[in-house]
Amino acid sequence: MDLSPIQNAVASGSYATIADACDELMLQVASRGIAYQEDWPFTVHLLGHIFANDLNSARFLWKSIPQGFKESNPELVAAWRIGQCLWTRDYAGVYDAIRGFEWSPEVAGLVTAFSENYTKKMFQLLSSAYSTIGVADVAHFLGMSEDEATNYASQHGWTLDSSSKMLTVKKPKTITEQKLDPSKLQRLTEYVFHLEH
Repeated sequence: MDLSPIQNAVASGSYATIADACDELMLQVASRGIAYQEDWPFTVHLLGHIFANDLNSARFLWKSIPQGFKESNPELVAAWRIGQCLWTRDYAGVYDAIRGFEWSPEVAGLVTAFSENYTKKMFQLLSSAYSTIGVADVAHFLGMSEDEATNYASQHGWTLDSSSKMLTVKKPKTITEQKLDPSKLQRLTEYVFHLEH
C-alpha cells in the first residue's frame, strides 16, 4: 500500500489536505479488498479531520477503528481526546489534551499547527464577542497563563486595566462591501447624461 500522498502532505505541511487524501486513499484501498488496517496511519487521519474542523468525520473514523488498535496506540487515544474536547466545547481541555502527550515527530508539526490555528480562532471569537473581558477568561479560552494571555492580547492591540484585571478588546477592522443600489445607479446615469447633453 502506497501511503506517499499522505506522507507528502504531512512532510510539506499541507495539513488542510490530509483528511481528504486519507479518505480518498482509504476508499481506494478498501474497494480493492486490500487489508489496510494494520498499516493505516489512523492518528494522522484523525488529526487531519480535527485540523479541518470536521468533527463528524473524526467521530465516524474513531468509531470505525478496531478496538484492539485503539488500545495499543496511546497517541491515537490522545488525538481523540482533542476531538472529544472540541466536541464538548471544553476549550481549556483542548490545550490540556495537546500538552498532555509527547507527540511523535510524525504528527508533532500537525498538532502544533492545529494548536496555533485553534488559538487564533478562539482569539478572533473573543474579539468579535466581547468589548471587555477578564484576563482569567482570556487565559481560559486561550489555554495560557494569565501573563501569557495578557501579553498575547497586548500584542494584538488590546489594553489592560491593571486595577480591574480587565482587557479592553480592540475590534478587528471590518471591511464592508459596498453594494450598489440599482436606483443609485439609475440616478448617476441620469446625472451623467444630463451633464453631457
